[in-house]
Amino acid sequence: MAVQQKSDTIAAVATPPGTGGIGIIRISGPDALGILNNVFRPSRPRSSFASHTMYYGTVNAADGSVLDEALAVYMRSPHSYTREDVVELQSHGSYLALNSILAEIIRNGARPAEPGEFTKRAFLAGRIDLTQAEAVIDLLQAKTGTGLRLAVGQLQGEMHHRIENIRDALVNILAVLEVAIDFPDDDVELVDREQMLGRISEEVEKPLAELIALSEQGKIIRDGIHLVIAGLPNVGKSSLLNALLQEERALVTPVPGTTRDTIEEFISIRGVPARLVDTAGIREHAGSVEEMGIQRARQKMREADLVLFMVDASTSFTDQDRILYNSMGDTRRVVVLNKVDIAAREDVDSMARQFAGERVVRISARHHRGLPELQDAIYESIVGQGPLLDERCSCAPNIRHRSVLEQSLGAARRLREGLQAAVTVDLAAVEVQAALDHLGDIVGLTTADDVLDRIFAEFCIGK
Repeated sequence: MAVQQKSDTIAAVATPPGTGGIGIIRISGPDALGILNNVFRPSRPRSSFASHTMYYGTVNAADGSVLDEALAVYMRSPHSYTREDVVELQSHGSYLALNSILAEIIRNGARPAEPGEFTKRAFLAGRIDLTQAEAVIDLLQAKTGTGLRLAVGQLQGEMHHRIENIRDALVNILAVLEVAIDFPDDDVELVDREQMLGRISEEVEKPLAELIALSEQGKIIRDGIHLVIAGLPNVGKSSLLNALLQEERALVTPVPGTTRDTIEEFISIRGVPARLVDTAGIREHAGSVEEMGIQRARQKMREADLVLFMVDASTSFTDQDRILYNSMGDTRRVVVLNKVDIAAREDVDSMARQFAGERVVRISARHHRGLPELQDAIYESIVGQGPLLDERCSCAPNIRHRSVLEQSLGAARRLREGLQAAVTVDLAAVEVQAALDHLGDIVGLTTADDVLDRIFAEFCIGK
């Protein structure tokens, strides 16, 4: 993101593209109120706009023509999202109306906002820290209730609070070390190394390790899992997709090879967002178009976090089934025996024994039997037996956080090992400062400009 002048006034449509009942245009900067006075005509003429008060009127072009009816609100600095003067205009959600209003605002001195620029201004103004800014992205992209809860907790400062507790402990340790550095010839031992080792372990290393442990589950919640249904033609893959989605998303026929390309949809599996992929049935001697789908199916299997390997339990376990199963290698999978409604119990039991040591689930996709057990198997294969996150947990580090937390934990461990080896206090202070600097990167105190640019570039325009 290019560096802009602080005096710039920016504007953007803040609602998603498309047609809707209401559309919002946001303006932020020193000229926001002046632009409001130029383009908005309140139904009851007035000489000024009170802060945080809604007004009804019209948005007009320079020639006086009405662009749309609208509601307008002015938020005086610093009591706004960006801590600048902010104006929001709520008009009808027509693409043409919104863009004509935005064009008029730009003609009156604003410039188009860049992705994430409103939130970046809020961060630079100190209204939110970097973890809260990133929580805005998570909130907008949340795919499940769990993801939404984590984003709201982080937006409310939960991550900031936990990081600040660790930083406070490190600052106190650094203060003791610096006193010892300033008075090297003092006869009294100023550093109680045993006490300091205890503080490092309990107040720094332990909470850092806990946050790092949460990051993998945070990744699952934010990004979801890649879940692929694979098997021979006509084993019921598309029927399973439809059953899990609870809608007729894929075409189902008794003709093998109906699915010739991948079909992808997002679903929630016990609170875990999953990109569910139905693939073409894999078989030999397929036609050219079907063969392209088969190759794509194999690629999806290689990329999957978990494969649902599907077998028709109403038939025998064929050589082609075995070849496909063996080709998966050590790919994480759940074996799904389908069509148990038309298969003999002893035949299903015999087929299940072919997969000793595997997680095997018996279902009838057609009649929606065994789906709760399948969802349990999917969840436990990814998360394990326990809950995805403790109900009390309201934050989980993202990938950027994890990298920095690991560096901070490394510095804390070197500090502890150095104190145990009786290193000088000035060398110990270097490691404390390193840990502090890394934690500062998380909340945005010491984050490089290029990193900030990458973070805010992930936002949509208008946020």
